[in-house]
Amino acid sequence: MSRPDSSSSVSQGQPPRELEQPLLPGAMLGVLGGGQLGALFAMAARRMGYRVTVISDAADVPAARQADRVEVVDYRNVEQLAAVAASVDAVTFEFENVPAEAGRAMAAVTRVHPSPDVLATTQDRGREKAFLSRHGFATTPYRLITSRAELLTAAEALGLPSVLKTASCGYDGRGQLRLSDRSQLDAAWESLGADRLVLEAWVDFTMELSVVVARGGDAATASFAPSHNAHARHILDVASCPAPVSEEIAAQAQDMASRIAAALGLVGVACVEFFLTRDGRLLVNEIAPRPHNSGHLTIEAAATSQFEQQVRAVCGLPLGATDQMSPAAMANLLGELWSDGEPDWAAALAVPGVRLHLYGKASARPGRKMGHLTACQPSVEAAIAAVTEARRRACRQPLSVPLTVE
Repeated sequence: MSRPDSSSSVSQGQPPRELEQPLLPGAMLGVLGGGQLGALFAMAARRMGYRVTVISDAADVPAARQADRVEVVDYRNVEQLAAVAASVDAVTFEFENVPAEAGRAMAAVTRVHPSPDVLATTQDRGREKAFLSRHGFATTPYRLITSRAELLTAAEALGLPSVLKTASCGYDGRGQLRLSDRSQLDAAWESLGADRLVLEAWVDFTMELSVVVARGGDAATASFAPSHNAHARHILDVASCPAPVSEEIAAQAQDMASRIAAALGLVGVACVEFFLTRDGRLLVNEIAPRPHNSGHLTIEAAATSQFEQQVRAVCGLPLGATDQMSPAAMANLLGELWSDGEPDWAAALAVPGVRLHLYGKASARPGRKMGHLTACQPSVEAAIAAVTEARRRACRQPLSVPLTVE
């Protein structure tokens, strides 16, 4: 298969001196983590003829249902992780909050993509923002906080309102607080309970965008078109593509994502989240060194899904084309939908063009991502309407907490 052309937003960089030999179908791929991203990666890999070992700290996980083999390992047990890694041909990640030492132990015995250094940079907000600033990428103004006194000084410098976040292990709104008054600072310091925090200035932005980008070991990159992300209660609610931005902004976001991947030395897939400010500037919010919730719509809408792209990059195969086949939208299905029993999937799937993806999680709880809906339609507005209407029909009763978009 030929390498994608320029219409797929592909750029060529300087390849490393020694390239790894491609891993061909039949090889055993290891994925660290057992959640839905691991399950969707395993489905893409097995469809292409690869075998998959899921490496998880629990046995009953979504990815286990799609795997050839499951290894239950404590992520802190580097010796056991290294032993499992020695039995596979490559390892990749479905989430980044694992000790970097675990990645280094596995990298000593097999190829690991993304590299442990990429994990170490992106799993800590302080290191990530320092990396971005060092390479000239605009971010929200921030200060690293290691004491109560530093928090007071930073709040004075950045002003209020601002957002206080844990440096690591925060996602879907967890581990962060919006501060609007100095009287909140002491309680916020106590509440988050971490010794490394990041205070970010409040950004007046019009929307959040995300770009999923892949980079191969030969330094070729391929980025998907930006998605527009609408959130409810700090959790991604609906992602849609194409985003309602100019061609110039879309191209700028894709170019920045590709340059960030190159600066990281990424081999694999990453998602770069951006804030688009009211004066038209793109600020990098976060980097996730893996496939992303906002990229799920690529399964139906793009020539190559983000998960197949991850397989290709990790295995040293040519990256796939990222052309979008039609406008699309994705709506998350959170545990609230199960509050009155199993949702009415027949009613949801009666909406033309809607596709259902359930992750097979053992139990539903509020805020937990249980699945998603996608739709491809002639317009992005029609796609958004389809997935939101299907989700509404799936509810057997009105939700106790409405899914209002922030």
